[in-house]
Amino acid sequence: MKQKLDKLLGGFLVILLTCMVLAVLWQIFSRYIINSPSSYTEELSRYLFIWIGILGAAYASGQQTHLAIDIFPPKLNVSNRVKLRKGINVLIILFCLTVLVVGGGNLVYVNYELGQFSAALNLPLSFVYMVVPLSGILVIIYKINEILNSKKYLL
Repeated sequence: MKQKLDKLLGGFLVILLTCMVLAVLWQIFSRYIINSPSSYTEELSRYLFIWIGILGAAYASGQQTHLAIDIFPPKLNVSNRVKLRKGINVLIILFCLTVLVVGGGNLVYVNYELGQFSAALNLPLSFVYMVVPLSGILVIIYKINEILNSKKYLL
């Protein structure tokens, strides 16, 4: 299941990055060549950048490429490293659940209820903020997978 999620999320991130690059290129072209700057590309690229950053963090978490201070674990034997890693993953799950899923879900709900829309794209801001709880759910899935396969990730 992890490989399918990796492929799906990685492909989606590539599509988002491609769209962002095309939006920025169109903005440059329309501003300097046509002398008629596009009104929506700056906002579109900003929102795509937010989605890439937050979903990219979830992807990095699933690939074990996120930032970590690795001073204490190498001094432990394998059994204690597994226990430490499981404890850290439980704390990450609790953080993601409370801050990203619940807090992000409340952010989406409040923006949905207020009916806020972006200025240029007229896009509901609740859609833009939807990436926060989505990313939290993805990190939780990755960390549960890591807990279930913790020895594999340490060797």
